[in-house]
Amino acid sequence: MMNKDKFTTQSFFDAKQTGKKITMLTAYDYSMAQIVDDSGIDSILVGDSLGMVMQGNKSTLKVTMEDMVYHSRCVSRGVHRALIVADLPFLSYQVNSEDAIRNAGRLIQEGSADAVKLEGGQRMVQIVQAVVNAQIPVMGHIGLTPQSINIMGGFKVQGKETAAAQKLIDDAMALEQAGVFSIVLEAVPEKLAQIITERVKVPTIGIGAGRYCDGQILVVNDVLGMYSDFTPKFVKKYADLKTSITKALNNYAAEVQNGQFPEKKHTFKIDETVLEKLY
Repeated sequence: MMNKDKFTTQSFFDAKQTGKKITMLTAYDYSMAQIVDDSGIDSILVGDSLGMVMQGNKSTLKVTMEDMVYHSRCVSRGVHRALIVADLPFLSYQVNSEDAIRNAGRLIQEGSADAVKLEGGQRMVQIVQAVVNAQIPVMGHIGLTPQSINIMGGFKVQGKETAAAQKLIDDAMALEQAGVFSIVLEAVPEKLAQIITERVKVPTIGIGAGRYCDGQILVVNDVLGMYSDFTPKFVKKYADLKTSITKALNNYAAEVQNGQFPEKKHTFKIDETVLEKLY
């Protein structure tokens, strides 16, 4: 039977202690958030990945604070149990702590999120500390960080060399010390993700980081087979809704064109005496 209790940041810690795997998916609108929440998923990320799957951009870099507040607010209306984490978009937190606190606060206050996520390791420690000190829970994100895509030179696996692997371990430990309640590990070799997961006390959430993280997250549009512009190796499609939806819409168009839709049962009646007065 599905647990109806609200999932919280404390639930993240409890899950790691008990060995329960944490489930996360993205959502960007009310209807999808409601479905994800009803399915028993522990946490929903209102990700800046909406820049690609919702807006049609090539990266997350064009997503604004207004976009994030809007989508977070929509998602929050459909959620009762899952912990809602909202991404701080590009340049909303990197400049200084004041911007970070203000914008994180907007996602909580205006977007009704429960927590925020930001990218970066040791270089973001002061920012993380400032936001946490403002009583806003922070999820960290290291490895492949999409907001740094121009620096990284594309969507590539991170931490494959010794120095880079050690840096990711150091980043994770620094984020833990700064006060994050969990850390997303994206596009990281499985064994390295396992080492990080064993060394930090906060839960790790993997996306392309293998089997040993404390939880997993995927983009819901990928899971449902609704987004086909790019499919990373680590994605598993659990449905092919793009094909199903296309078939349904083709059937709709055909029935409209050949007069099968609408049928009499889809129409409304009017009293004949009313009609008589119109002639």
